[in-house]
Amino acid sequence: MNNWFHSWRAAVRIARRDAWRYKGRSFLVLAMIALPILGVSAADLTLRSSELSTEERLARLIGAADARISDSGYGGTPILQHPLEESAIPVEAFENKPWPEGKTDVTKVFPANSTVLTDSVGAGRLRTAHGLLQTEIRELKAADPMARGIMVLQDGRFPGKADEVAATTHFLESSGLKVGSTLTARGLDREYRIVGSYELPGQLKTDQVNALPGAFLDPLGKALEAAGMPGTDKSTTHLLTLPRAASGTDGFTWNMVKEANTKGVVVTSRAVALDPPADSDVPLFQSEGWGEYGDSTAAKAAALAAAGTIVGLAMLEICLLAGPAFAVGARRSRRQLGLVGANGGDRRHIRAIVLAGGLVIGVAAAVVGTVLGLILTFLLQPVLEDYMGQRFGAFDVRPLELLGIGLLAVLTGLLAAVVPAVTASRQTVLASLTGRRGVRRSSRVLPVVGLIAVLLGAAIALYGSVVSDQFIIVAGGSALAELGVVAMTPALVGLFGRTGRWLPLSPRLALRDAVRNRGRTAPAVAAVLAAVAGTVAVATYQASDDAQQRAAYEARLPHGAVSVMVRDGGSRDVPVVRDAVQKNLPVDVRADVDRIVVGRASCEMYGQGEGCGRHEVVIPEANMCPLWATTPDGSDPAEKYSKAERRKLAQDWRCKESPDMGYTESGLVVADDKLLKVLGIKDAAAGKALAEGKVVSFSRALLDARGKVGVKLITDSRKAEEAMAQGKEPPGKVVSFDAYQAARGTESYGLAGIVPPAAAKAAGLTAVPFGAYFSTDRMPSTEQRQRLDDELAQTGAGVELHVEEGFVSENNIVLLSLTVFAGLITIGAAGIATGLAQADAEADLKTLAAVGAPPRVRRTLSGFQCGVVAVMGVLLGSAAGVLPAVGLRLTERRQMMNWYETARDQGGLMDVPHVPIIVPWETLAALLVAVPLGAALLAALVTRSRGAVARRAAT
Repeated sequence: MNNWFHSWRAAVRIARRDAWRYKGRSFLVLAMIALPILGVSAADLTLRSSELSTEERLARLIGAADARISDSGYGGTPILQHPLEESAIPVEAFENKPWPEGKTDVTKVFPANSTVLTDSVGAGRLRTAHGLLQTEIRELKAADPMARGIMVLQDGRFPGKADEVAATTHFLESSGLKVGSTLTARGLDREYRIVGSYELPGQLKTDQVNALPGAFLDPLGKALEAAGMPGTDKSTTHLLTLPRAASGTDGFTWNMVKEANTKGVVVTSRAVALDPPADSDVPLFQSEGWGEYGDSTAAKAAALAAAGTIVGLAMLEICLLAGPAFAVGARRSRRQLGLVGANGGDRRHIRAIVLAGGLVIGVAAAVVGTVLGLILTFLLQPVLEDYMGQRFGAFDVRPLELLGIGLLAVLTGLLAAVVPAVTASRQTVLASLTGRRGVRRSSRVLPVVGLIAVLLGAAIALYGSVVSDQFIIVAGGSALAELGVVAMTPALVGLFGRTGRWLPLSPRLALRDAVRNRGRTAPAVAAVLAAVAGTVAVATYQASDDAQQRAAYEARLPHGAVSVMVRDGGSRDVPVVRDAVQKNLPVDVRADVDRIVVGRASCEMYGQGEGCGRHEVVIPEANMCPLWATTPDGSDPAEKYSKAERRKLAQDWRCKESPDMGYTESGLVVADDKLLKVLGIKDAAAGKALAEGKVVSFSRALLDARGKVGVKLITDSRKAEEAMAQGKEPPGKVVSFDAYQAARGTESYGLAGIVPPAAAKAAGLTAVPFGAYFSTDRMPSTEQRQRLDDELAQTGAGVELHVEEGFVSENNIVLLSLTVFAGLITIGAAGIATGLAQADAEADLKTLAAVGAPPRVRRTLSGFQCGVVAVMGVLLGSAAGVLPAVGLRLTERRQMMNWYETARDQGGLMDVPHVPIIVPWETLAALLVAVPLGAALLAALVTRSRGAVARRAAT
């Protein structure tokens, strides 16, 4: 034991001295190992620091109160609540009944003598230095001790009077206002003074102002409703503090929570959060269908397996890159190692010295990476918090986790030095002292094992893509096949050597040297292979998915056309929005569109709000798809047909030609013939029909036997839902219009029909401004779009703007990033192999110089040595990377075909899946040509042309 300690102590001292002597090589290996450690340790610190303790989470949610009482919105229906999360579902299933809605009186669950603090939230458009900004308005007495922790004061104070407000720092930055500024809301003739700034620790990017209860939302809501606009949509919760002596309990207990649930009230309790009930005591957990795969043991095991695979592959890549660097050190120190052997050291000591080099570098990388991770995370904490949108609970350092991450660096360094250590220990003392390389045959077992792994992995991937629907099988088989190719790399390098007879002198020498010294060439080629294979696999998959999305893309408008819609806030802002688009974009034709409103003019779509209804197009019974017809008992009408009948009915025009309803609840808009021009509909008869007051229909399913289109006006949305739940038609008045049916195949871009303004007025319909369509002279530029976006933001309206640019791929930057990554790995691995080759070939280079070879031979030989490694790795990696991508695409095709057949059996409408397999030739060209060429040129440039002429050592 003592001898072992002293021998390793001496080995570590020698390794430390060598690492300090060759600082460049040591720094390179240290950086390769330390950078991933830095990233992982920083990610661990960020993740742990962002995780809040129960006390911290409660402070942000309920402050210092015992509980927060909320209305579930189910009209007092009994509910099942999660004890720790703000989620609840009704006890009853309501399968064939309308889903419960409505408010309940939450005060009936307040314990006697409780201290209550109301917390109301709404929204309004506030005037800023730049225009209008949609802002959350919160009425909470933030200065009350019960609210401590919900808002963190940054400057000034919280409001103490009805005409005072405080604002979040993000709102002040966005609005251009400051503490002391005057604040007003659109529609409210009242001013407020900003007396302080605060932040929401869990929502740093929220635009919010705080006022006293009753000081802002109620006056604003009344003023907006008086002006015929939607109100503030106010919702209120209550913070409670219980009297301990009176209740005899420590806060709001789980039994009290369950009692409140029976009245449809949700309770967030401090006592329950700090001492959660057993799962068996939570009714929600016992309900049918509770629990998802994402929370299951299988999901956690899959996540751990995926993480382990990623870590393992990353370690393999580092080992493949760092291994040749340790081999360089061993080769340069072979005389020193020979002296160790000559003085009584055996192979164990030689291996220990080389392994100690990996240990020293690994420990240094662990320390440097972990320390830098700590420092960077601490210094960048404000930046990280701003990026994540929440404050850290505390800077949480977990030593055991950081120690485990550091041990990965040590293990990686040791594994990277294993092969060089074994190789160095097998060299004889005489060969080490004289500089002879010796000749060793390559292992014949490793290529056979690699070939078996390739065949087995390919078979598994083929099975996964053709027979099974599991992506994990394809991924596992592909990974096994790739490892097999890595194992076969020495043999494949030997096969490349047979092409040397047709090459000129310098590349022939480089290829011969690479083949003769496979111990250093193979790891570098394998490293390039692994990086390129991953890049090609992802690039092939991304390019194929890109082609699939391009084929499936459906244009919303003709190319270059523009649409703008204002879906919320009534119609007050629509004229301003229309004018802004026309002013900032190269508009050719402008077509204003309105929407039909049932009830007040300020009603939003789909009957939201008091006194608001909705409308729908009446589909004549003869035109209704039998698979979708309503039934009295609410059952699925498709169930009475066989699979063959459902497939046949799915091809019926009544089922295939369903009307588009992409913009309004009925798919109808009120507009004139200008809309036809913008949409590119060249149908003179359609324009004439609009001029005559007829509706233009784009779906023949809308027309009845008389050639008319019916629109049902539903004034009571609640009764309509109840009728539909019972399989009945919703009650409402039907208004009929004369109609013109557009030619089949006319592209309407999401519209079911166009109602002329005169016809809508004659029928007594209320139409309010909705938006506009624009055709343009040319595609709007980026500068024009930016100016328009800025002007629209100043209106404070909820604007939906769309400029039809056609399909725009989002994967180009991904492919470019992958190519750059693979190129850097290739150049790094090839450069390491070239450095090792130069160390080995120094005697040959001196001989060439002695016999009169020109100086450029050294430079060109170095370039070709680097290029040979890059070419071999890129070729093998490109071939190996296509397999997993093709396998995954075939699996996706199989899955989508299964969904397609299932949909057809059920009578569903679905196009035949298009799952192409596209090879990204641009990426492959960059990898096969540009990267090796760049690596060769870079190696040639950094190599000295002349070396010192010295006597060649005797051999």
